[in-house]
Amino acid sequence: MTRTVRVFVYGTLLPGESNHGVAAPWLLVAQPGEVSGRLVDCGAWPALVRGGEAMAGRVRGMWLTVGPEALGAMDELEDFVGPESPNGYERIWVRDASGRPLEGWVYVWPDARGLPYMDVDYWPDRTTKR
Repeated sequence: MTRTVRVFVYGTLLPGESNHGVAAPWLLVAQPGEVSGRLVDCGAWPALVRGGEAMAGRVRGMWLTVGPEALGAMDELEDFVGPESPNGYERIWVRDASGRPLEGWVYVWPDARGLPYMDVDYWPDRTTKR
């Protein structure tokens, strides 16, 4: 039996976006979904914040079911070294906010780091307005 991993992606790892190739070699299934939180505008990419008032929002993206090798590649892209280490993004376990039976990993920031929240819940919508 092949072990798989599910990861919620909401930015450059989405199909058709600049970093999708990082996960694509191991991609088995892509399903739309949403998680609680807000997107932060980092310029060329977004970050997801799930703490405090951000939990009132929803972010749309895709649940990628991938082979386990993809997780290491995505960890490297997101500068995630491991728990209790200084990381660019933290990797946490989440459930789909719509009530669908989907859950898995997502890369998040603990707070907005002084950057503005985005006015959209789906990052590609923001990039088309630039």
